[in-house]
Amino acid sequence: MQEDVYEAEVLPDSENTTLNITLGATLAFSIAFLLLSTNITLEIDENASLESVGEWWQVPLHDRHKMDLDLTQERSVLPVNGTYGVLTYTEHFVSVDLPASEEDVGFPEDDLMHVALWLPDVPEGVKVPVIMTIHPYYDFGGEGMPGVGDDSNPNTIPDGGVGAWVYDNFISHGYALAQASTFGTGKSTHCQDVKGLGEQTGIQAVVEWLGTQNWSNGNVGLMGKSYAGTTNWEAAQNPSEHLKTIVPISGSIGVQEMFYRNGSSEARAMGYDAAYQAATSDLTTDELRVCQDDLVGPLNPFSTHLWAHYGGAEWNDYWDERRHLPDVLANYKGSVYLVWGMQDWNVDPYHAFPTYQLMRDAGIHARGIMGQWAHNYPDQPTTHQNAVSTGYGAEAYPEMTRMDWAVDLFAWFEYWLKGNGVMPEMHVQMQRNDGKWHVEDTWPPEDMEWEMIPLTQATTNGEFVSSNAQSTITFPISDQDRFIAGLPTLHLSVSTRCDGGQIFATMRDATEGIRIGHATMDVRYRDGGYEAKTVTPFSTYTMLMEFNPIDAIIPAGHEIVIELTESGEDYLPSPCASFGLQLNIDDSELGLPLIERSDDAPEWFLVPNWWDAVEDEEE
Repeated sequence: MQEDVYEAEVLPDSENTTLNITLGATLAFSIAFLLLSTNITLEIDENASLESVGEWWQVPLHDRHKMDLDLTQERSVLPVNGTYGVLTYTEHFVSVDLPASEEDVGFPEDDLMHVALWLPDVPEGVKVPVIMTIHPYYDFGGEGMPGVGDDSNPNTIPDGGVGAWVYDNFISHGYALAQASTFGTGKSTHCQDVKGLGEQTGIQAVVEWLGTQNWSNGNVGLMGKSYAGTTNWEAAQNPSEHLKTIVPISGSIGVQEMFYRNGSSEARAMGYDAAYQAATSDLTTDELRVCQDDLVGPLNPFSTHLWAHYGGAEWNDYWDERRHLPDVLANYKGSVYLVWGMQDWNVDPYHAFPTYQLMRDAGIHARGIMGQWAHNYPDQPTTHQNAVSTGYGAEAYPEMTRMDWAVDLFAWFEYWLKGNGVMPEMHVQMQRNDGKWHVEDTWPPEDMEWEMIPLTQATTNGEFVSSNAQSTITFPISDQDRFIAGLPTLHLSVSTRCDGGQIFATMRDATEGIRIGHATMDVRYRDGGYEAKTVTPFSTYTMLMEFNPIDAIIPAGHEIVIELTESGEDYLPSPCASFGLQLNIDDSELGLPLIERSDDAPEWFLVPNWWDAVEDEEE
């Protein structure tokens, strides 16, 4: 499961009720009148509650399912069309002053960022904000080589991820759209410094340029998914004062963070940097330019995987330069609308949590929306259906698709880019694995409590975990529902047989037979994070494992099973895989972060019922 190489292009029961009249015409008439009156009253009440909020885009979250939205499209759409036309796009080159450390060697050219720009046709003197998306995927891919295929579209064509959606929904309401290519891609010059300081500086320069144009109101927002979401974080590291909001959708908070979870390495990490360099090579003079990180980048994954405990992860500053979140927390003063799929295996949701609360603690105004979808947008019903399977989000479909997302985001942009309306609430809209949505002030919720279960209370089958052995741990049932909302912990005492070792843990609802979540850890990173420690063979260590974020219900009477293997899913085996680790059950325990939400708790809310609307349309 790899980070997007091409942004996926999105191509833009009713029952008849009769009355039983066997009791007589008079009684039937009375019943019919009573039912009709009740329905009319409900309709009036619902309309009254919507009309009382004023603007359509300020309808409260709990009332959104009552709105008259077009639910038949492949993406969410705004219920009201804007009044402005769209001017023909223009192209621009933004000059960038790079730090001396980021200047390249080779063919001399100016450092320029290429931007395509669409403006609304507003009256003279009216200034507008900008929504920008930026990534390397314009003119990206095969370079027309035989057997590889042609490149993707240039940035002068609204892309299928963000550009076309913003073009269709937002420009007519008085927003500009900008699409820019990162350095070394499209028509932007310089070398491609994948998520490094050079790339960050180029992105920040474009934001500054957009915010200072005579047609601009000075406010810029960034939005994008995957790499196009990571560029949002890059813009906010050393931000222009014109950057008011970012909407990172499954955008990694750092490169090492993306490919390593508690030291466990994903297979794709090995060729990541080299793959991007190859996909953007087009045999022009740009390819005669070389940045220093082009040389060390492809080597870092190998030194980190094999020799991290001997300093292999720290032989240069490649990882540190691409660790975005610390700079954002220290320097950014705007807002963040965080979007993530809880079943995203491309950029895992541990990038979102505890990031959300860290932003709140740093004084950043933040909102989150997290559903049980994969590496997708919140409002893609067909894509959602095709991308989920049992234990990986299927149980939450079709309620996972948020066809009110355009409305939610419009209110966000109206406030942060135009100053209209009231300040949007800070909260997390979270979907549980059974499909139900709840909204929390933060996540994990503040009223979360830990259930700690010593492994001595569980039944264990297997004491060794290696490439040839695995262990299964079955935990006692509970007479109450377990509503997991957070990052469960698994603290394992292990004994080594080599100078390393790894464990991949899969949690399941054994009664239903479905996967709930997973965790992974290399014993060299036994305290978590990104600092490797020395490992001595035949020594005992405690691995402080933490699962990916989980929002799931384990009903009363259901068993929880955790399967321990040496590696899993798309992670590489440890260099010590054949030697493995021995479990010491007496000193190990599972921690479950639990909350209680009654069926009538105010946190629950309904989403627009698009699946019934589609069925009605087909009929």
